[in-house]
Amino acid sequence: INAAAYTAVDRAESDAEAAWQANALGPGYLATACKAQGARMIHLSTDFVFNGEATEPYKPDSPTSPVSEYGRGKLVGEQAVTGVEPNTLIVRTSWVYSRFGANFVKTMLRLMSERDELGVVADQRGTPTWARGLVQALWVAATKPALSGLYNWSDEGECTWCDFAQAIYEEGRDIGLLDHDVLIKAIPASSYPTPAHRPSYSVLDRTSTWRDFEIVGQPWRLQLRSMLLDMKDHLDE
Repeated sequence: INAAAYTAVDRAESDAEAAWQANALGPGYLATACKAQGARMIHLSTDFVFNGEATEPYKPDSPTSPVSEYGRGKLVGEQAVTGVEPNTLIVRTSWVYSRFGANFVKTMLRLMSERDELGVVADQRGTPTWARGLVQALWVAATKPALSGLYNWSDEGECTWCDFAQAIYEEGRDIGLLDHDVLIKAIPASSYPTPAHRPSYSVLDRTSTWRDFEIVGQPWRLQLRSMLLDMKDHLDE
C-alpha cells in the first residue's frame, strides 16, 4: 500500500523537483518493484487531480485536469503505476486528517486556542476524511484481490473549509479541547492567497467504492468527533 507522497501542496510550487520525484516518479519505481516480486500494489492518490470546476461529485472516470504542481505530480504518478501494471488499484481521497502529523484539524485547534476570531475560506467545497476510516477501507481493499482500477474514498457528505472549521470549533469546545469562544468568519479564497491554486470543488463520488469494497463511509462530522475524542485520549503522549 503506497501512502507515501510529497503533500506540502504550497511548497511543491517552489520545490517542484522534489515533489515530482516523490509523487510522479516514485510510484512508478514502486510499481516496477512490485511487479518484479509478483506483489499487488494499492496506490493512494488525491482529489487534486481535478480542476475543481465541476458542480457535481467527481466520478473515478471523470476527466482530470490538475491546477497545481502537487496535482500534476500525483496524476503522473497514477499514470506511471498503471503504465507498469494496468490492473493496479488506485484510491483517490480528499482532505485527510488525523491526530498524527500536520493537518487542517490540528492547525485549526492550535489557532483557536490562540485567537478569538478566525477567517476561513468558504468558497472551496470538498469532503473531510478521517485517516482511520481511509485505512480501514484500504485494508478491506487488500482482502479483495480482484479489485483494480480507479476508486474514490472519503467520508460521507460535503462542506466548505469554513463549515469544517466551525464543526472543529463546536466539537472541540463540546469535549473540552477548547476553553473559550471563537468567532469563525467566512472569507473568499481571494482573501487568503496561497502559492498553489486549489480546486474550488473537489467532492468525490464514492458510489462504486462503497458498492465494490462493501464498506460505506461514515458522515464526516461523526468522524471528526471520533478523531477529536481520540486526540483528547492521547494528549499526554
